[in-house]
Amino acid sequence: MSKASPPAKSGKRPALKPMTKLGLDLGPLLLFFFANSYGGIYFATGALMVATLVALAVSYALTRRISIVPLATAGIVIAFGALTIWLQDESFIKIKPTIIYALFASILIAGLATGRPLFEYVLDGAFHMTHEGWKKLTWRWVFFFLCMALANEFVWRTFSTDVWVAVKTFAVLPVTVLFAFAQTPLMMRYKGERAEPSAGS
Repeated sequence: MSKASPPAKSGKRPALKPMTKLGLDLGPLLLFFFANSYGGIYFATGALMVATLVALAVSYALTRRISIVPLATAGIVIAFGALTIWLQDESFIKIKPTIIYALFASILIAGLATGRPLFEYVLDGAFHMTHEGWKKLTWRWVFFFLCMALANEFVWRTFSTDVWVAVKTFAVLPVTVLFAFAQTPLMMRYKGERAEPSAGS
């Protein structure tokens, strides 16, 4: 009896399921919160570093690739986490979100300046819009990231470490998800084929 031929491999790369992605995003934050309650900010920082690397490894195991955003975020977590523990200065881990938000905003602005709205690449082809739509969406996220950077600076400089950890764990992700959902009308309004940057823009 002849063996059945194996199914043809599709060229499409596997993507994380929404609940899996949520778990990988939220897991390190929850561990950070509980580790801070148990052993303080320096213990929690070490736990966050380990959990971030584990989440990155699991993501790669499931998709066989690592997107630039989680890779850059993990690099900053490891760098500022190491400085926090080495110098015993919690301000490094507290300023880490500010650095990440400012970096993302700067990268998006640079893309707009060169006529290439980089947010299209962040979404990795999951949604197609016109070039004008990508520009408007990108500017909205630039504004969001800058506001989040300012909010982080305000919280960690004004409130206790425990309050900052709680806000980082339980407020940042829901606010980000709500903001993303709020962009749905704009994305639907400018929905179209894959946009190509216009010449000279």
